[in-house]
Amino acid sequence: MDELVRKSIFTSVQTGDSCKWLNDSQHLILEHFDTICNSPSQIYHSALPFCPSSSWLHEHYTIELSQEVRVVKGLPAGWGTCSRTVTLSSFVQALTCWKDTIAVGLKYGKLIILDGLTGIQTAILSGHTNHVISLTFSQDGTSLVSGSFNTIKLWDMQTGGVVKTFHGHTAWICSVSISADCTTIASASRDKTIYLWDIQTEKCCCVIKQQDLVAHVMFSPTNPQHLISVSGNKVCHWNISGHQTIPAHTGSCVAFSPDGTRLVSCCGQDIVVQNSSSWKIVAKFHVVDREIRYCCFSPDGRLIAGSCGLIVHVWNSTGPHPHPIKTFAGHTRIITSLAFHSPLSLISSSDDHSVKFWEIGTLQADPLVADPESASLTSAQIVSITLQAEDNLAISIDSKRMVRTWDISTGLCKAFIQTIAKDSEYKDIRLINGRLIFVWYINNKLRLWDVEKGELLWTVDATLGGDVDDLRISGDGSNVFCLHWEFIQTWSIQTGKAVKVELEPCRPKRSLTVDGPRVWVHSPLSGPLGWDFGTPGSHPVQLSNSSLLLSNNAKLWDIDKSRICKAVTRRVVFQLAGRFANPVKSQWDGHYLVAGYQSGEVLILDFNHVHV
Repeated sequence: MDELVRKSIFTSVQTGDSCKWLNDSQHLILEHFDTICNSPSQIYHSALPFCPSSSWLHEHYTIELSQEVRVVKGLPAGWGTCSRTVTLSSFVQALTCWKDTIAVGLKYGKLIILDGLTGIQTAILSGHTNHVISLTFSQDGTSLVSGSFNTIKLWDMQTGGVVKTFHGHTAWICSVSISADCTTIASASRDKTIYLWDIQTEKCCCVIKQQDLVAHVMFSPTNPQHLISVSGNKVCHWNISGHQTIPAHTGSCVAFSPDGTRLVSCCGQDIVVQNSSSWKIVAKFHVVDREIRYCCFSPDGRLIAGSCGLIVHVWNSTGPHPHPIKTFAGHTRIITSLAFHSPLSLISSSDDHSVKFWEIGTLQADPLVADPESASLTSAQIVSITLQAEDNLAISIDSKRMVRTWDISTGLCKAFIQTIAKDSEYKDIRLINGRLIFVWYINNKLRLWDVEKGELLWTVDATLGGDVDDLRISGDGSNVFCLHWEFIQTWSIQTGKAVKVELEPCRPKRSLTVDGPRVWVHSPLSGPLGWDFGTPGSHPVQLSNSSLLLSNNAKLWDIDKSRICKAVTRRVVFQLAGRFANPVKSQWDGHYLVAGYQSGEVLILDFNHVHV
């Protein structure tokens, strides 16, 4: 199938075939390639329902889709600029690109090679035993340099074998670079040094000591005697002998233009472009939301990309306007690396276990950014999701304290209200007897608030040692549940009376699911445990595993793997994939699934017609 995709789809693109169905099919296969390969039947549940409303596939399969999964909210208006998402087995630590060859460094020493057109894995390079956190190709693409804990390896891209290994650093290597003449490797480390290695002799020819850890190092693409480094937010320039050539200036990440005439650096919320001879600032770009962590030039030197948290901005470095010409949103966790694949395509990696391919020249505007409502959501992570199907309602809270209520039959936002609890990470909300009741935990106090009246209902002492994992209001509106790593503490909303259920101490972080007076604790290690708090005045009753199906007796929601399974056989009925693969909060009642994301998006799915 891999070769079929490569030959048929990309041949049709190169020949200029503009049939709408072919264009839609190309997008569908590339965006959901991993899902389709791993489980072909999931094309009906996890791929086709998410075709844009304007696409031929959506229109053609409207009747068929109504018998499967209906996307109430989250369906894009058009195909996005992310042409391909490659899902990997672990966090992506590093990424680099040379023409149609992409190298990706993962945790635990894994280094894989991807095809630049399809994203298909073409090779695995074995040799490192710890996380691969820095990668760079030589200018001719014949060699690859990788940095792991305190080891640097030089790879032959023809054979996939290790040519040389370099040892010397005493702490993690943060960055590696190879000179334009392929004679020297530079490595930067947390041990506060830069090492310059003679490739021929495998010996260190120079050590440059710094006052702080060295986060970044890069050779000039045209001058093998010139390199730059970043340490303590200062950019320093060096010659091959280790002497500083000009005074240091501010920056947290740097990159040369391909012709070596300009240098781009990240300075807080600014991207600064300087002439590499005179060091005069020739352009400056600003973002309003977060600090810029990574930046790079396109191969033709015209475009500059910078990442801010989950979002990538692209600027025209030669144009008159300081505003981004493109903004890409789709990752669900922090972006860890950027690289241009071509003058009009960009690749990004993320802690969400994915590599995404972005097409800069495909659309005039990115639908996610062109939609004002979506744009307002991209910067505030969803911190709480409540599903109340009996009231035809879903409620979301984001990290900026904005509450939004959603009609789950239409996906429309009914109302939005700014709340208090500015510094609290733990909060929840529910409609109780026609009133929106908001609860939050901060400074060992639990507070209950009437949102629409702006009235504080009660405050109770809740000294939990600071190790709170989750906070939920029960499905029947009777209790507030607070999950500590050793116990569940619950308070009656009417009386404020507290009840405690002891748990086995457990990490990593867990979460709560509620259904009426029942509550479940989900843990990646121990699995789900449930209790019924429905009998007033008595100790909560622990539930059996058969009760974990919530209100549906045929299907269950696997919160850790973001999928719906058959209750008896555990066969996967539906799998969230692509941009929706990793919700930070979700609720499922057997009919509706509501999920919230770090990007601020809310997804509502109707499973009323799914046959199991």
